[in-house]
Amino acid sequence: MISNIIFMLILATGTFLFARRVRFISRNIKLGRDTDRTDRPATRWRTMARVALGQSKMMVRPVPAFFHLLIYAGFIIINVEVLEIIIDGIAGTHRVFAVAGGLYDVLIGSFEFLAFGVLLACVIFLARRNILKLKRFWMREMTSWPRTDANIILITEITLMAAFLTMNGADYALQLRGAEHYIRAGAFPLSGLMAGMFAGMSNESLILLERTCWWYHITGIMAFLVYIPYSKHFHIFLSFPNVYYSNLDAKGKFTNMESVTNEVKLMLDPSAAAPAAEGAPQQFGAKDVRDLTWKQLMDAYSCTECGRCTSVCPANLTGKLLSPRKIMMDTRDRLEELGTFIDKNGTDKADGKTLLNDYILPEELWACTTCNACVEACPVNIDPLSIITDMRRYLVMEQSAAPQELNGMFTKIENNGAPWQFSPADRLNWKDAE
Repeated sequence: MISNIIFMLILATGTFLFARRVRFISRNIKLGRDTDRTDRPATRWRTMARVALGQSKMMVRPVPAFFHLLIYAGFIIINVEVLEIIIDGIAGTHRVFAVAGGLYDVLIGSFEFLAFGVLLACVIFLARRNILKLKRFWMREMTSWPRTDANIILITEITLMAAFLTMNGADYALQLRGAEHYIRAGAFPLSGLMAGMFAGMSNESLILLERTCWWYHITGIMAFLVYIPYSKHFHIFLSFPNVYYSNLDAKGKFTNMESVTNEVKLMLDPSAAAPAAEGAPQQFGAKDVRDLTWKQLMDAYSCTECGRCTSVCPANLTGKLLSPRKIMMDTRDRLEELGTFIDKNGTDKADGKTLLNDYILPEELWACTTCNACVEACPVNIDPLSIITDMRRYLVMEQSAAPQELNGMFTKIENNGAPWQFSPADRLNWKDAE
């Protein structure tokens, strides 16, 4: 009875801490400007099924895609086993789903192969990061914390899977001995191989081992649940909605501000009636996270820092300061900082910092070629380019802080209607010269 109460307290505490953190993240995302992403629902469901569920964009790199798929499938399917542990922990039962008979044998057997696959994949990913030291995991934005965060997750998954297999092995050995409470249930194709290792152990020692692994497994999962929203691995939960709300328009298509569109129409037709002014003028572009849309902020929280965007960025490959991954990491870090400030001081006060300059430098923004390679490469349809173009729009239209080459072009477009140093009346001179 005491163990049941302890288990329920752990479960309730973990659930509460997870929900509190999710509320914080949800509030932060809602700080962004509104944008409509509810159109074409059928297309959105198909995109989510293909990209988020089907992992289609991961397959560009088949080897890591295969091992990621093992972890992905293990995370989803092994949750059935976690549900059984939760019921057993609350009710004091043991392998409550064993009533399924042969189906239960199939489930436990498949869980074991998946658990071993997850363990193997995590070991390989650890080696890629820390022994092979792939370049994209060691770029300048990948400071000690992002690297440590990834290692914590991988090591935790390895120990959880090892505990699961050891728990099953000890359980199977106790079943063979007919120990009280350990009913004959389940097929153990991998952990059953450990039974011989436990031959010299007493029932009491085996029960202690099995219970220790059982408690470590479930408390580890609850700790993992609490940690995930603080980690880049929150994409486990956000990748599906993030892909669903993807931009379905042509990649790189600029959004137009109505006020600017009206100005252009007046330039083309001066006789047209000017629209009535409505309140204070809207700010051009984005200076801080509140100027971005909620979808752009969701993108920031969905980023898993895999670096695929940066690894295909032509600006980064040629030594420029720009890293699309850093754009997303900086946006998330700034949003976290602002959210914490709001919790302490309210929404009416400013903390004196902005995403532009304090986190992202103009040099990074102007290095972008707007080629959309980063958008195409992202496994969960994150759009760093939209943030870059919004911040460049602010630099140009609010601060007149474009590079000199662009300022010259802008002036020619304004005066001549084209980026060349010719008046509109002289445009066809080349034709007459022929």
